[in-house]
Amino acid sequence: MPLFPRASYPLFHNLFTPLLALLLACSPIRHSQAAQDFAACPQFFAHAQAPLVAPRPTQRALCYDAFALLHSGESKTPVFVAEKLNRASVADADEKRSNRFFADARLRAAERASPADYKGSGFDRGHMAPAGDMPTAQAMAQSFSMANMVPQAPAHNRGVWAKSVEMATRRYVSRAAGDVYVITGPVYVPSIALSPGIGPGHVRVPKYLFKLVYDEQKNQAWAYWQENANASLASAPISYAELVRRTGVSFLPGFNPVD
Repeated sequence: MPLFPRASYPLFHNLFTPLLALLLACSPIRHSQAAQDFAACPQFFAHAQAPLVAPRPTQRALCYDAFALLHSGESKTPVFVAEKLNRASVADADEKRSNRFFADARLRAAERASPADYKGSGFDRGHMAPAGDMPTAQAMAQSFSMANMVPQAPAHNRGVWAKSVEMATRRYVSRAAGDVYVITGPVYVPSIALSPGIGPGHVRVPKYLFKLVYDEQKNQAWAYWQENANASLASAPISYAELVRRTGVSFLPGFNPVD
């Protein structure tokens, strides 16, 4: 069953802390149109083409300053999170972590996670668009939206994922000649509904995590694929074709990247 569509979201309700509410209110996020599709933030996708995903009724597209994501109201996590990185953005990503997690009020209350869902769960609030990629204080604050999180095994989040996936991606981008598009997300096996949940909201725990890296200038792509477990070890990347085979999703529609 393919992992992954488009829908609308309710009026923006101010449930943030005053600081975060101010940051988001002042940002260029287009609250009135971003939910139908990614028309408000096509820059995060190669040739402005978002992944082709199977429609699901509770999915919402959300735009932020430094990333875009498709959110699932079934899992209460992202379906995928997209970024555009380059040498300049990586060099500029030196902001202090805000560590102010918040529920994104653009999502319906019944379809979103809250920080309370993770309390005592034994799982980290794992960023899909990493805080370490954020180039401004405002982007850093936005990266702590719960819409950007999945329940992640702590040793995996802080260890092999942070070092052999997130840091490795930034190292590559810092040497790349042009833009690099990165798409990160969870995989639920055998399905969202049959995956374990945490907290009062039953936020679903993914079995695997992936990070797709696409170097536009070289037309080259690969993906990191790791089990969401404390015992996970670093492993060799898989090909783009293999990622598509495992997920059933065309993440780079219209492209035929080399391995």
